[in-house]
Amino acid sequence: MKKFFLLFTFLLAFLASAKPFHPYHVGSVEINYNAKTKTFEISAKFFLDDLENSLNAKYNKTLHFGEEKSKAGLDQALENYFAEYFKLKSNNKFLKINYLGFEEDKESVNVYLESEATEMPKKVETAVSLLYSFFDDQMNIVHIIVNGERKSSKLNYPDRYLYQIF
Repeated sequence: MKKFFLLFTFLLAFLASAKPFHPYHVGSVEINYNAKTKTFEISAKFFLDDLENSLNAKYNKTLHFGEEKSKAGLDQALENYFAEYFKLKSNNKFLKINYLGFEEDKESVNVYLESEATEMPKKVETAVSLLYSFFDDQMNIVHIIVNGERKSSKLNYPDRYLYQIF
């Protein structure tokens, strides 16, 4: 009985010290056309631990959000990661996407991007496969906003292509 009690205590202590687990792998990407600057302003939001684990696995590094010494490495990794896993077309033309930076928000990370200038879009196409290489149950909610009109879609792994007509 004493062995059972010790084993139970050890197991309980182990489970109590484990990091919290969230059962869903979901992110969101908002693609908003700014008519004044003629650019798309893009923001993406993911769970901090999911994004951190994905970047570390992809680039074989040990980067941690919240650590000042990791900031430059995270910026470089995020810029490369989004260049590979996020594409945007407007009116049948691929747009160059510029990485602007990121900010942490407790359990999530917001990543900011901006497209090169383009005329008012009639058709917007995107390829979003963010975190697909790490989670085979990843879901990305994509919002495209042009001239105040918002169109939202859900992309479940392995679906990555989406287009909207405005």
